[in-house]
Amino acid sequence: MSFDLDVLAIDAAASGDAVRAMVKRCSSGEHPEGELDERIVGFYESLRARYPDLPPYRDDSPWMSMPLDVGIDHVSMNMSFGQRSTPAIELILNLAARYGLTIYDPQSDEVTRPHR
Repeated sequence: MSFDLDVLAIDAAASGDAVRAMVKRCSSGEHPEGELDERIVGFYESLRARYPDLPPYRDDSPWMSMPLDVGIDHVSMNMSFGQRSTPAIELILNLAARYGLTIYDPQSDEVTRPHR
């Protein structure tokens, strides 16, 4: 079994509907062109330093689908349930807060906004 998480470079004041619309756009493969958001770059590089999404893979990898889906304004992750994901989720939460990014959990329709 697996679950998804999306990390987004979207205005912290964006509505839940705007967050869901952005996730829908990103998951449809319609990635906007442009400059990479530096927050996404920092998040992704920090995340993959601990949990690579390209070979060689670590035995404790939480990813069910690799490489991760990365666009100029998002990182989408498909993760395994269980002990391997717990430390990865903690890292994702910490990194998202550090870089001022929003997290969307499509299973619960929960939006976690960065603290200002």
